[in-house]
Amino acid sequence: MRLMIAPMEGVVDHTMRTLLSSVSRVDRCVTEFVRVSNQLLPPRVFYRLCPELHDGGTTPSGAPVYVQILGGDPQVVAENAARAAELGAPGIDLNFGCPAKTVNNSNGGSILLREPERVAAIAAAARQAVPSHVPLTVKTRLGYEDSQLFKDIVRGIGEAGATELTVHARTKRHGYRPPAYWEEIATARELLDIPIIANGEIWSPEDAQRCREVSGCDDLMLGRGALCRPDLPAIIRALDNGEPAHALRWEHVLLLVSGYLDATIEAYDARCVGNPIKQWLVYLRCYYPQAAVLFERIKRLRAPEELRRLLDDEIEAAPVTGRSAA
Repeated sequence: MRLMIAPMEGVVDHTMRTLLSSVSRVDRCVTEFVRVSNQLLPPRVFYRLCPELHDGGTTPSGAPVYVQILGGDPQVVAENAARAAELGAPGIDLNFGCPAKTVNNSNGGSILLREPERVAAIAAAARQAVPSHVPLTVKTRLGYEDSQLFKDIVRGIGEAGATELTVHARTKRHGYRPPAYWEEIATARELLDIPIIANGEIWSPEDAQRCREVSGCDDLMLGRGALCRPDLPAIIRALDNGEPAHALRWEHVLLLVSGYLDATIEAYDARCVGNPIKQWLVYLRCYYPQAAVLFERIKRLRAPEELRRLLDDEIEAAPVTGRSAA
C-alpha cells in the first residue's frame, strides 16, 4: 500500500508538505497546480510553487514531490511539463480534476472532462515531452456533470502513456459533497494495467479500509483527512501492517502548530503568516475540539509576535503527556 498527500490549492504548500511528511511516512506529495495558458513559464514560477526542486525534488523527510500542471493546450502543457522535469521534478502530474469556476472558465481542470479526446491529447503530448524515466501521472474526477464519459476518459489516459492514474471519486458537479463513489474507481482498474490511486472522503482508518475494499485499489491519496489528522497516514499504515496504532494527542499537535508558525514566518511576508495557521486550525477542529477553542483565541491576531506569544502560552499550559490509542 502506498499513501500520497493530495494537491490542495492554497492549503498544501511546501511548508505543509514538510510538516505532513515529517509526521507520517508518505510515498508522494504533489504541488499546488502550476497554471499554464499560452506560454512557457520561467523557472522561478516552478521554484516558487515547488521549492523542493532546490533539494532534489523531495521534502526534508524524503517524500518525492511531483509538480502538477494545469492547462488546456496540449503543446503548452507539454512544454511546461518538460521544463519542470528539466528543473528536477521527480514526477509530473496533470490536473483534470479542479472544480473551481475560475479555473474551468479559463479552460482548465475538470471542464476538460467533457472532452475525453482532449484530455488524451494533453496527456499524450506531455508524455512525449517528458523524459521516459520521469513518471507522468494524471489526477481526474469521474466526469463533469456525470460519469457517462468516465470510461472514455480513462481509456484515453491509458493510451496516452500515463504512468499512474488518481481518481477523485466524484464528478465536478458533486464538488466536495459526500459521498465519494469509490465503486466507480473499480472501472478504471478494469480498463487499465497501470496503478490506480483512490481519492475522496478518506477521513479515518476505517474509511481507508472500506475505500480499498470497494475500489479494489491498494494505493490511496489523502487530502482533507490528513489535514484534520496529520498522523492519519501513519495510523492507516500501522493498522494495515497489523501494528499498534497510536493517535497524536492534542499536546503533540499543538507543537506541530507551533512549528508550522515558525515555517510560515520564514517562508512568507509577516502580514500573511497568520492565515495558514488559522486555516489549518479550521481543519484540525474536525478531529480535535481544542483546535476550535484555539481558533477563537487566535482568529483576530495578525502580528507574528502575537501569534507566537499565544502559542507559547498554550504549550506551557498543556505539557506533552504521550499518545493515545487510535
